[in-house]
Amino acid sequence: MTSSSEYDIMIAAIKEFGPAAQIDMAIEECAELIKELSKYKRFKNNIPTVKEELADVSIMLKQMFFIFGDFSTIEQKKLSRLEHRLKIGKWEDFDK
Repeated sequence: MTSSSEYDIMIAAIKEFGPAAQIDMAIEECAELIKELSKYKRFKNNIPTVKEELADVSIMLKQMFFIFGDFSTIEQKKLSRLEHRLKIGKWEDFDK
């Protein structure tokens, strides 16, 4: 998932600022990405800004992995469900 230096940076940030602050930062970064994606849908001229926010969210998601633990089993289950829905062409009951 992350290189050794990325790992060290992520752990250092969590230790320095604390998990609660990093969770708040993740929320903030996700909100900024939402805002830029909304602008993209209207204007389509902010791709560099969307990429910047994607990078910020990616960094925060990696930190959330360290705070909340491994979710790869859940992720794989959800990907399998998505693959199944793509094959059968049905999107009802998406939250199940």
